[in-house]
Amino acid sequence: MTIPNLITVIRIILAPVFIVYMINDQLLYALIIFLICSLTDGIDGMVARFFNQKSNLGAYLDPLADKLLLDVMILLGLLILLLNRLDFKMKPSMISKINTCFQFLLLIFLLGKDYLHFPPKFYSVFFYLTALFTISSGLHYMYYWFKILGDGLGSDHKKSDD
Repeated sequence: MTIPNLITVIRIILAPVFIVYMINDQLLYALIIFLICSLTDGIDGMVARFFNQKSNLGAYLDPLADKLLLDVMILLGLLILLLNRLDFKMKPSMISKINTCFQFLLLIFLLGKDYLHFPPKFYSVFFYLTALFTISSGLHYMYYWFKILGDGLGSDHKKSDD
């Protein structure tokens, strides 16, 4: 296993640790884990390029680690809303649907790389577009989450009286 892949695997392992800290309301530790994950996301790519350790496994593991952490953030946001007994209408946004489409296509392109024969630049551009949509979708859900928690629960949201 290459060093960049090992770094990525550590990031995948840290995702459940992040969840445990969030659930136990240990936000400082959760923040530290999230920062480590964020930093190692950049470090593994730099190490792979600098030491020429790019690999097919890394091409799969890196986006998996990113997606895992983003999905965890979305699920934790929903859990917090539920624990605070907030009723809300959750429906996928258009940016989320586009994001999912790009992620599926990226996986298809990577798995079919030996058969589809797109120019190398295509894969790079598509990877960055997918990353852009993934980040945009995550930010959109964060905005929605903070809006529900922060603005007195607008017309679509109300506090349950259980």
